[in-house]
Amino acid sequence: MSYAIIRNDKLTRVDAQGSYIHNDRRSKGHSNKDIDPTRTHLNFWCKKNELTYIREFDKMKKEYDLKGTIRNNSNIMCEMMITSDNAFFNKIGLEETKRYFKESYKFVCNYKNLGEKYIVSATVHLDETTPHMHLVYIPVIHTKDKEGNNIDKICCRDFWKGRDSYRQLQNDFHKYVTSKGFDLDRGLPVEETGAKHEKIEDLKKLTNFENTKKVLDNIKLELPETPNINDIKLIKLNREKVENEIIKPKDDKIMELYQENLKLHNELSKQVNLVNKAEKYQKERDFILADNKELHNQINNIKAEYKEKEFVIEWKYKSKIKSLEKENNHLHKIIDKFYETVDKFILWICYKFGIGESKELVRDFEKETHTFIDPVKQLKREERKKEWDLEI
Repeated sequence: MSYAIIRNDKLTRVDAQGSYIHNDRRSKGHSNKDIDPTRTHLNFWCKKNELTYIREFDKMKKEYDLKGTIRNNSNIMCEMMITSDNAFFNKIGLEETKRYFKESYKFVCNYKNLGEKYIVSATVHLDETTPHMHLVYIPVIHTKDKEGNNIDKICCRDFWKGRDSYRQLQNDFHKYVTSKGFDLDRGLPVEETGAKHEKIEDLKKLTNFENTKKVLDNIKLELPETPNINDIKLIKLNREKVENEIIKPKDDKIMELYQENLKLHNELSKQVNLVNKAEKYQKERDFILADNKELHNQINNIKAEYKEKEFVIEWKYKSKIKSLEKENNHLHKIIDKFYETVDKFILWICYKFGIGESKELVRDFEKETHTFIDPVKQLKREERKKEWDLEI
């Protein structure tokens, strides 16, 4: 009988970037050799992300005003992996396989009152050995703040609160998919099996797959031949022969197998730490490269924006300078005309009233009023007077 399988993993920002690259097939050279590029076009989304998982998270957090304290190493998202086995999918066919994942998507949208808007991405992979869906979501709980206001809060811990939370997920999922007509047994949750879910390519690395296969091929598990049951009377009569030919060879074979298994265990243990570190550094590298690319694009956008602003400002200043130059030329003409008019006016006054020479009139006016007819001279005089007053 096939099982209804649903598993949940928590993701930090670094983990989320790695999942995005794998789930959206962003890597040119897949480390998972089970991926068949000729079948990738068969993959489909129940909900497609427009941006990277991290950018979608930042966008949703701001758009939906999600609360919660987020640190650098915080679990900000979760990823469910939903599947069964090949026997089940081969039996129901492609269309029912698609319906199975679409119904599974609906189940997660409504699970714990989550809401479809908090689903980041739900992609179904049909280009690997077994069909499966990666569903990435933000674990949002609907609660109240200290003042009693209703809020939506990001919190993996509270979303999966309770020791039996995964067991309950398995129960509810099995009940839901069977109600939709899928003949499946209930899968066993991680806490019951003690198993740790690993991606196939990671599992091969962690187990040093190629070397392990060679070791296993060389291990001989045949047991020594045992006498026929018809010879049991002879065995009773010869206890020493039984011990030497049956019991001791079996004990020796068991000890041999035990020693070989010890060597195998040591070999695998050496690989685990190395692969874990390499995987961690690879995820961090992918995250940094993606972040640097995004930053580079932002810098280019800022440069283009400021280049445009620089052009606008330069155009405005040139227009202003041209306007001021025009205005200045006009003022010069007014001043020149004023000088000309004043000279004519003085000559007219002298002629009209028989005062005499215009120069004498101007000199008397400036002497008695302490004011120059020439405004430039008058301004300089007033400026000097201000300087003297300040010195005093």
